[in-house]
Amino acid sequence: MAHSLRSQGSIRTPLGARVGTTELKIAFVMMIKAGLSRCLVLTAAAAATAVLAGCGGLGASGPHTRTGEAAGLLPSASAGPHTAYGTSGPPPPSSSGSGHEDGEPSSDPTATGSAPPSGPAAMGSAPVAFPDAYRRWGLDRPLIPPPRPPRVKPPLAAMWPPVPGLATVIRRVATTDRVVFLTLDDGIEKDPAFIDQARDLGLPFTQFLEDEVIGDHYDYFRRLRELGNRIGNHTLTHPKLAGEDYAFQLHEICGQQDVLHYRLGLEPHLFRPPYGDYDWNTLRAAADCGLGKVVLWRAEMEPDGLVYRSGGGLRPGDIILAHFRGPDMLKGATMTDMITSLLREVQAQGFAVARLEDYI
Repeated sequence: MAHSLRSQGSIRTPLGARVGTTELKIAFVMMIKAGLSRCLVLTAAAAATAVLAGCGGLGASGPHTRTGEAAGLLPSASAGPHTAYGTSGPPPPSSSGSGHEDGEPSSDPTATGSAPPSGPAAMGSAPVAFPDAYRRWGLDRPLIPPPRPPRVKPPLAAMWPPVPGLATVIRRVATTDRVVFLTLDDGIEKDPAFIDQARDLGLPFTQFLEDEVIGDHYDYFRRLRELGNRIGNHTLTHPKLAGEDYAFQLHEICGQQDVLHYRLGLEPHLFRPPYGDYDWNTLRAAADCGLGKVVLWRAEMEPDGLVYRSGGGLRPGDIILAHFRGPDMLKGATMTDMITSLLREVQAQGFAVARLEDYI
């Protein structure tokens, strides 16, 4: 039976000890928000861990209770079907409510996953293509180069008027540039050839990572990030968040912030809710975890090609959803085959792929 953090309602340190209940987690988040240093919060977490370990089993709580979609205060947005996944390693105890945008390595000494990034990721530049590499990957011409990033980022094309204390929801970018933005979700497939493809083509994209399917394989996604491709938060275990209570959603979202901080030294500012579903509690929890923007999409890459939420083609500023998938989920095609097919469609419609973080 797959082990699920959702059924536990608890978190664990990198040493494997559970850190109590959801209420304890929320207390640590509030301490961060109140301005206490991460070091002090970690000290409190360590002390709490010792107490709970001595009490034996107090870290396990019952299932979370559904509470409805915030009395209809915000409608939820739904995407297509998704797969339920297996288990992952434990998230660390640190809480990342303040956050640093991905691209700024954290200076926190508890972020032991890696050294600060080098290369394009550290410099803040987008990936650069190798000449003639497009032929290797089955394209008939080079990718259209994106324009220079705007000196002033355009206003957010928010789906709802911004509300203090809530993350802002976007489905597209407000630009007239003929650019689209590629996002890759989950982390199920870890095809080494895709690293080569992304490097050769200078392909920019944003990775929204889910801990449960990645487990101990964050090095793969670190290598993609070192090419200049940023990372966002996609929860710990990929639950449908809409309708869950605030404490459950906070655990899923802040928990993944903790993991990304510990594994990669990052504290992203972009969040993608599983299935594209969200409610008032989702937006509140995302904001409280340091994630100011909820990123949805208008086009999605499926095994048979791009599908659109409305209309019949790409538009300037569209955000495209794809996934880290392999042959078992792509009708026998590989991850690189899928990316090549997607890029052919983008090229045929006369668009360049730009980096999302250059515009929002």
